[in-house]
Amino acid sequence: MKKLLCIIVVVVLCSFTSQKSKIPPKGTLFVIGGGHKDEHLMEALVQAAQLSSKDYIMILPMASTLPEESVEDMVKQLKEVTKNKVTSINFSKSDAENKRLVDSVRNAKLIYITGGDQNRFMSIVANTALFDAIHAAYQQGACIAGTSAGAAIMSETMITGNQLKDTVYRPTFNRLEHQNLETAKGLGLIKTAIIDQHFVKRSRYNRLFTALAEFPDKTCIGIDEGTAIIVRQNTVKVVGESLVIVAKNPRGLKKKSNGMITWDNLTLSAYDEGAMFKLK
Repeated sequence: MKKLLCIIVVVVLCSFTSQKSKIPPKGTLFVIGGGHKDEHLMEALVQAAQLSSKDYIMILPMASTLPEESVEDMVKQLKEVTKNKVTSINFSKSDAENKRLVDSVRNAKLIYITGGDQNRFMSIVANTALFDAIHAAYQQGACIAGTSAGAAIMSETMITGNQLKDTVYRPTFNRLEHQNLETAKGLGLIKTAIIDQHFVKRSRYNRLFTALAEFPDKTCIGIDEGTAIIVRQNTVKVVGESLVIVAKNPRGLKKKSNGMITWDNLTLSAYDEGAMFKLK
């Protein structure tokens, strides 16, 4: 009887945990493609965060090699559009387990991740209490924002920026072939899409199409500079001065022995400010 009771309790707890994990996040994502952020874009960011007078903004500059300068620049821009308190923490790997510091992130209403190197950011945040705190903040209603590298990390499948078949870093891929895209685990705030940034400006179509060929079940989103997507659950809205390119549903996809990628058709869309679309 006791054994049966234990089994029932375990089943109920597992069911509760499963249901809890399916609860949609109350928060918002504000994903910027990099480059200059004009006042209109900054105002849209603050509006998306729905800040009350008591809320504060947390800047996380760990992706940057110049974290102090990155924070200073962002604070200046935020102060032009909001009176809310702005703070920052440049976490180390050990700091990412510090409860006091991590709670400061968990309780922020707007968490902003700067540009730089997405791999550097994830090397500090992955598998830490800070990682969990960012997710908890998003789940309970915070706006998680990021630009450039801070945009790439939003995806569960994150583009690292490196090519597997070319050891020289290039801002765009010089070839379109499979088994060339290096990916890593990102924050995973977006499960069904892969984000690329500086998109039109740096002509990153080869990289996005390579991502689509490797992950054909994903929606691949290229966000240009000065432009952002606002994500609320599975609804996406475009804001800013340029375009968002969306590639999905490749049909007749073939990965050939010589590395070539071919397909018969795919859904390719270009959206400007005010346009909306759905994620899977």
